[in-house]
Amino acid sequence: MTDMTQGGAPLAATQDSYMAMVRQKRLYSGIAILVFVVLLVSGFRVANDRNAGGFFDGIHRIFDFPADVVGEAWEKRADLAGLLWKYLPDLIETLNIAAVATLLGAALGLVLSLLSTRGMARWPVLIPLFRRIMDVTRALPEIVVALVLIYMLGGGPIPAMIAIALHTAGALGKLYSEVNENADLKPVDGLTSVGATWSQKMLLGVMPQVAPNYLSYGLLRFEINIRASAILGFVGAGGIGYELRNSMAWGPGRFDEAAAIFILLFVTIVVVDQLSSSLRNRLSEGAKQ
Repeated sequence: MTDMTQGGAPLAATQDSYMAMVRQKRLYSGIAILVFVVLLVSGFRVANDRNAGGFFDGIHRIFDFPADVVGEAWEKRADLAGLLWKYLPDLIETLNIAAVATLLGAALGLVLSLLSTRGMARWPVLIPLFRRIMDVTRALPEIVVALVLIYMLGGGPIPAMIAIALHTAGALGKLYSEVNENADLKPVDGLTSVGATWSQKMLLGVMPQVAPNYLSYGLLRFEINIRASAILGFVGAGGIGYELRNSMAWGPGRFDEAAAIFILLFVTIVVVDQLSSSLRNRLSEGAKQ
């Protein structure tokens, strides 16, 4: 009883200290939420004041454009099959942009991830440099890079491919580096003991462990890049997005073409999502086994 009584004071002090920390943390969280709400509301008010007509003044017309597109597409539904065939090459161009950008970005991201992972890096002192490179390429929006490249190189698929590949390298490099950190380094140590080069250690000691996760993340990024390549078409980077912008900018009379492009994009993204999800599940199951 004496020990418990003597130990009661330190225990109470510890509880009081813990509760004080909890209250302080809640206070800071409340202040952060309040600041966020104030910034959100003030930002919305500024944006609404600068918007032509105001958000609330035009919110009742939010479904006017979709209704016009669907209505015109239904009136010209007999021409839908021909329009789908007409824009199929542009869809293939968009898929090519996404595929090439994913391959280039994945290759660059793989190298950056290996060079920025402790225990695997070729030059450990340069790990912070390679991580900052991934941060920069991941932080730059594709559309900003594409606009700069279009100004330098002109319109077409090349600027879109480079912009998406750079962003993909940063995003996949980050994911790949996290996968590398969970890899077993015993095979690497064994290869080091027999005099293997750095590339041999990475190829034979690391890649067999992480390849399924690499492929899974690469497939997921390919889905994202399809959407990104379609969006970049709006700024003149080619592909089906460019044709969608033209059909929408033309206005009534070509809304049926916009509807056909929407259908192509929707079907393509759904099919690619389903196929890549199935492949990722197989890869994940194989990795667990």
